[in-house]
Formats: sequence, C-alpha cells, structure tokens
Amino acid sequence: MFYAISCFVLWGLFPLYFKLLREVNSFDIVLQRIVWSLIFLLIVLGWRRQWSWLGPVMRQPRVLLGFMASALLLASNWTLYIWAVNSGRIVDASLGYFMSPLLSVLLGAVILKERLRALQWLSVALALGAVLWLTWMNGVLPWIGMLVAATFALYGLLRKTAQLGALQGLALETILLAPLALVILAVMAWHGNNGFVQASAGLKLLLALSGPVTAIPLLLFARGARAIPLSLLGLLQYITPTMLLLTGVFIYHEPFGGVRQTGFIVIWAALAVYSLEGLWRMWADKPRLAQT
Repeated sequence: MFYAISCFVLWGLFPLYFKLLREVNSFDIVLQRIVWSLIFLLIVLGWRRQWSWLGPVMRQPRVLLGFMASALLLASNWTLYIWAVNSGRIVDASLGYFMSPLLSVLLGAVILKERLRALQWLSVALALGAVLWLTWMNGVLPWIGMLVAATFALYGLLRKTAQLGALQGLALETILLAPLALVILAVMAWHGNNGFVQASAGLKLLLALSGPVTAIPLLLFARGARAIPLSLLGLLQYITPTMLLLTGVFIYHEPFGGVRQTGFIVIWAALAVYSLEGLWRMWADKPRLAQT
C-alpha cells in the first residue's frame, strides 16, 4: 500500500511539472520520456548489476509480446494525458482516472475471476450511469476520460499478471519502445521539429529529468500492483484524480459545473459505495482473522 499510495501522490503532482513543458509538443514529450527513462533505468540496472534476466526474456516471444502491449498502452496513456494537461483539459483527464479504479474492479472480476459482491457491482453500475449521463447531456462521449481510464486500467491488469518484477518489467517496456522513439526523434531532428534540440537550456534539463520523474512512480506502481489485490489497487488509485481535479479547478481555473459536475458526483458516489463496502467487509472479517 505504501508503494501504491506514493506513486499516486506523485502522479497527482504531474500537471505542475508538465505545464512547464507546454512549449514542447505532447508527442515529443512522450518520446523524450521514453528515451530518458531508459537511460535512467539502465543506470539503475547497472548499479544493481541486474542483467541476467534480460537474455532469457529476449528468447521468450510470448513475454515480449505481453510487455510490448503494456508498453504501447502506457505510451498511449502518457500522450493523451500530457495533451490534456497542456490543452486545459486536466478536469477531463481526472474523470478518466476517477473511472479507472472501477474499470480495474470490473477487469478483476471478468478476467482475473475476482469475486465481486453486490455493492461492488452497484458501484460499477453507477460509474456506467455517469458516463451515459455525460454522453446524453453533452451529445458526445467523454472520450478523453474514457480513453485515459481504459489505457491505464488495462496497463494495470497487464502489470498485475506480468512475469517480471517492477524494475525489470519497466526496463523491458522502455527497451522495446526506445528504438521506435529514437527513430522518430531522429526524423524530427532532420526536419527541424525536435523539441529537445530547439529547447532552451532550462527546458532541456526538464526534459532530461522526465526520465526519473517518469520511472520512479511507475516502479512504485508496478511494485504495489504485484503485492496487493487489483480491487484494492483500484481503491487507492483515486488519490491521483482527486489531486488532478483540485489542480485543474483551483490552480488553472478550468470550468467545473452543471452537467460535468453532476457526472462527477455520480462517480464519486460509486467510489464511496465501493470504499465503504470494502471498509465494512474488512472490519467484519477482523474477528474471523483474529481467530485463525
């Protein structure tokens, strides 16, 4: 729980960091994050002398395919999130991260066969109702929130079931993505569109720091995801969207009212139902656990 809570708090602070990079294209920032994350992770692996796992893994196509899928989901989530932050859509991104825990609960039930109780199903139904309400009233799906939720929940599922540990898994994801990222950055530099080449010294430093800034919370997340149930991970996960919503509304003054506010209230109700049911179940199980 400590690892998971730490990573969600750090992610909640990300808008403050990425707003400093708003002069750089969102996709360019993601490419920079991949490259600098790989450099940081290679330094960590070298310092810890943990290379023996890499050779056997590279000879397992099924494992590589799974990590390529998780890497692409992660990169997609990064791109959409950074674009939302620098386009004044932090509140929309926070909606996705509010929905993601409940989607994780649903994935845990459908794919991992984690048994859900009646109130947990009610929380999932309320979240679905909020999406339908927002779609009906606005005439369009809340696509930013839905894509953020889907990519991150699926990424959490793949990391939950992955065969490698936190450090090795994240390193493999960046190793698989880095060649493509480097090629794209080289082409962009050739055409004079590489954000790092054209950036000021201060902006270059911030882009380079995106490596550890990216990798450290993900390491914490992967470690936490492997150690606790997916349903509990989903419960803790809404620390991040709460911080995002507060940042978007009170620091960057994004609109928050009317139909949007109603949709959020329904999702908060869903999270409250899920949280209170989980706390009640934990309290009810204490006597039984004490006897065993």
